[in-house]
Amino acid sequence: MSFDYDLFVIGGGSGGVRAARVAAQTGAKVALAEESRMGGTCVIRGCVPKKLMVYASTYAEKVEEAQGYGWDATIGDFNWDKFRGKLHAELDRLEGVYRKLLNGSNVEIHDCRATVTDAHTVKLGDGNSVTAKHILIATGGHPVRPDMENGDLGLVSNDMFLLEKLPETLLIIGGGYIACEFACIMAGLGVKVTMYHRGAQILKGFDDEARGLLAESMRHRGIDLHTGTTITELCAADQAPKGRVPAGSDAAAGGTNPLGGNPKSFTDARAAGPIWTRATNGDEKVFDHVLFATGRAPNTKGLGLDEAGVDVGRQGEIVVDEFSQTNVPSIYAIGDVTNRVQLTPVAIREGMAFVETVFKGNPTPVDHELIASAVFTQPELGTIGETEDDAIARGESVEVYSTAFRPMQTAFLDTPQRVLMKLIVSTETRKILGCHIVADHAGEMIQMVAIAIKMGATKEDFDRTCAVHPTMGEELVTMKTPVRTT
Repeated sequence: MSFDYDLFVIGGGSGGVRAARVAAQTGAKVALAEESRMGGTCVIRGCVPKKLMVYASTYAEKVEEAQGYGWDATIGDFNWDKFRGKLHAELDRLEGVYRKLLNGSNVEIHDCRATVTDAHTVKLGDGNSVTAKHILIATGGHPVRPDMENGDLGLVSNDMFLLEKLPETLLIIGGGYIACEFACIMAGLGVKVTMYHRGAQILKGFDDEARGLLAESMRHRGIDLHTGTTITELCAADQAPKGRVPAGSDAAAGGTNPLGGNPKSFTDARAAGPIWTRATNGDEKVFDHVLFATGRAPNTKGLGLDEAGVDVGRQGEIVVDEFSQTNVPSIYAIGDVTNRVQLTPVAIREGMAFVETVFKGNPTPVDHELIASAVFTQPELGTIGETEDDAIARGESVEVYSTAFRPMQTAFLDTPQRVLMKLIVSTETRKILGCHIVADHAGEMIQMVAIAIKMGATKEDFDRTCAVHPTMGEELVTMKTPVRTT
């Protein structure tokens, strides 16, 4: 059977673009369709703009530190309009880079939505259909908001990069890494941040000591963090139950939604006026914006997967095997749409493994073991491998090495900031099963540590490594006595 393409990729994020480019370099005829902007979540509405916002949010504190070190330093107000313009210009530039890379690899680009109709057919948004020997779905995921009345008044993470102006007050619902990162970002930019998380502690699934230290640090930075709490109601403040709007709020003073009434759409909601909320702890408060950071879901709705016979899991994820192949042999899927490990570098590696398997005749399973990651809070959290609880639940006997201390840079300023270094070590094999760091630049440190741990380094390998002094990282190779053995 003759096909229009050897490979058709649906989705122009980091994973899909990498797979398309590398496949084309083998001589395959490749096309890619993207209905939004090239670059996907990471480049356009995720990692890249978020990290730039992290950078922006740290400068006020740096000026305070400079003063503590003897500099006659001052800083003015943060200009959101100026930053936002430069941010969007940078995203435009990066999208152009992605397009240039695809064009340079002779990948045919279709700027439209694409769906599958059978094992080898893709229907394009312009009404045309094309055929492909292999189809790769790399459509990523999207943030979700809770199913509640007036839920469309709340923002999701995508909208944080599109705000016309910074709010004075912000309520964040959630306690995962996205919620924590935006809480630190917005607080650093001068926004009064309140955070409700229904769990007992933020960052479920991460090391318990690290979670506790970060929660303490966030509160120290002025974030009003409430655990065991969420909202039960929200509405436009000018439509709140009579007498429920706190005196002195904009709505109480006669402020109204500038669009009039309840917003009719999500776009309208971004411009809505103050929002009244009622929490499970009994608090009734008004905020300029509410951000739902309550999870993400795979982008599988309306892709034609049922018609093509592709199996989909309970959370909407495409079910794949270790080679990213679906139950339909010609259709593969990578990245967040498979809901395996939702990290950009993982999607890229999955795309590379797909090309090795399908176009280079080298069956390559995806390696999801010992993947390092970072949470870009302030300070950062870097982590790889198992937590202490993970290892114990698995029945592993472990030694725990842990130290928390005030780093030299801020101890000099007599600030309470502390850092954490923690190693989880197998008592049987002596291998380091996990490493968890809370510190400025923890993301940079964990990348280097990950190489050693991925290679199977033991605690004795770390002990034999001479420290670099004075650094925070030297603690990783100078902890000699376990704090506990389980």
